[in-house]
Amino acid sequence: MNGPVVRLIDATRTPYDLSIASARTCYSSKGIIYPEDVSATPKAVELRDRIARSTLQAGHLTTRQHPHFIFTIDNVSRHLVWCFLHSHPFYNSEQVSQRYVEVKADRYHVPSSLDRDETLRSLYLQVMQKMTDAYFELIRLLEPEAERIFYSIFPARRKSHDRWKNTIHKKAMETARYVLPVATHTYLYHTINGLTLHRYRRMAQASDVPREAKDLVDAMWFAVCDHDPLYAAEMRDSLPLEETTEYHFFNEFFGSNRSESLGFSGSIEKQISKQFVREFDETLQGRIARLCGSNAEAVRTLGASVRAVLGMPSSALSDAEAMALLLDPARNRHLGSTLNESTMSRLTRSLYNVQFTYQKKISHTADSQDQRHRTVPASRPVLMRQFTGDVDAIVPELIEQCEPARQYYNEQLADLFRTIVRFLDAGGTEEEAVYMLPNAFPIRFYESGDLLNLHHKWKARTCYNAQEEIFRASVEELDQAAVVLPGLTDWLRAPCYLRKRSGERPFCPEGDRFCGIPVWNQELSEYRRVL
Repeated sequence: MNGPVVRLIDATRTPYDLSIASARTCYSSKGIIYPEDVSATPKAVELRDRIARSTLQAGHLTTRQHPHFIFTIDNVSRHLVWCFLHSHPFYNSEQVSQRYVEVKADRYHVPSSLDRDETLRSLYLQVMQKMTDAYFELIRLLEPEAERIFYSIFPARRKSHDRWKNTIHKKAMETARYVLPVATHTYLYHTINGLTLHRYRRMAQASDVPREAKDLVDAMWFAVCDHDPLYAAEMRDSLPLEETTEYHFFNEFFGSNRSESLGFSGSIEKQISKQFVREFDETLQGRIARLCGSNAEAVRTLGASVRAVLGMPSSALSDAEAMALLLDPARNRHLGSTLNESTMSRLTRSLYNVQFTYQKKISHTADSQDQRHRTVPASRPVLMRQFTGDVDAIVPELIEQCEPARQYYNEQLADLFRTIVRFLDAGGTEEEAVYMLPNAFPIRFYESGDLLNLHHKWKARTCYNAQEEIFRASVEELDQAAVVLPGLTDWLRAPCYLRKRSGERPFCPEGDRFCGIPVWNQELSEYRRVL
């Protein structure tokens, strides 16, 4: 089956009435107005509908955030999730992991638009099959190297190989997924509030894959319509793709320079993309993440913020003392907690006042996890505007160290990129071609965050069990942040280091997932890993 499979498995009982009841409560001298009150009489219903229209028109929409909807979603592409469902902060998802769950051979999105041309459809399907086959071949090629490295870390476990062979298989599988197309299907739980559903309905066609996004949002909307027709009826129709800001810009910029007869290979778009990629990569200076913006007076800002929280003059609490009180997990125990309650701590909220901006380049598959840190937002690209036609891919460390796998990987990607260019030259659209890109395709973007939310991210992602690319990016980010905030890495490293410093035991809370290395004793400069 092709196309989204959506089920509304739970929801606020009466979302429309709840929204208006909350609005009326703001001006009620009689106490709480309950959802059942707003539809109790014909007069109440008339008032309810009038308030609904006026608040919607005026943009007073916090009332629409009270209702929540829990969906299960299946048969959607990984790329749709990346460029639409997870491109904003107001959601919660639990998605099947490509790191730990083996991908099935026939699970990928096929655009219905390809029905117009059997040659293009056949070429697209050949790519899907070829890259899926390459995934399984890479697993086979990588397993011996993954086994060698695993037992070099855990030599005693070799005696119990049957127990650990599945773990080793998953290490190979995690790396092999880089060759899979972003069309690969996924399934997930997805919870949003009512206002987010309003926004989904409006912006469905403003993504890389407007047809698939609109099909998904329509299915979600129909499910809510069955649950509460009044609430669903409030939602505006989708903004046409042609009315989006990005479409207008590209149409104005490229419109007069386009030549359909030249195809992608001779297009102005290709030339511009090549210039951008070259310029971006030169600026990145060989890094995964480059610090390009931060507070000039970060130490002073943090010190002043801590003193304001505690009501202390600088004569009683210096910047250095304030920094230690705030960032040392031995003194600020919230920093070592797995509950991550820092946002509820008045002192720890001082970290909001220092921000960092990074220029980054990581793979699609890594960024699909990186973007789950929703409070560290980024301006992610219109992806095909970064496609040059040349081989452009991230190479995971395990593949780098395994010669047969590296050679095979490079051959497969070279053939893939040639085929995508051929597909575009033959009349395939960018909306169709984007699905053919591999998980390894680099995302070039800028990301910003405050120190409170970056602290949580860096703590989690410098764990040796974190996704490899995000681990390396986080180490680079933290290392550069420590130049702005001297001493930062004395207090902030992997979670086991924070737990040790705060007196929590065991230092590593991962159980059987322990990486095998006492990272709590390492300096940040010593952080190295392959698996």
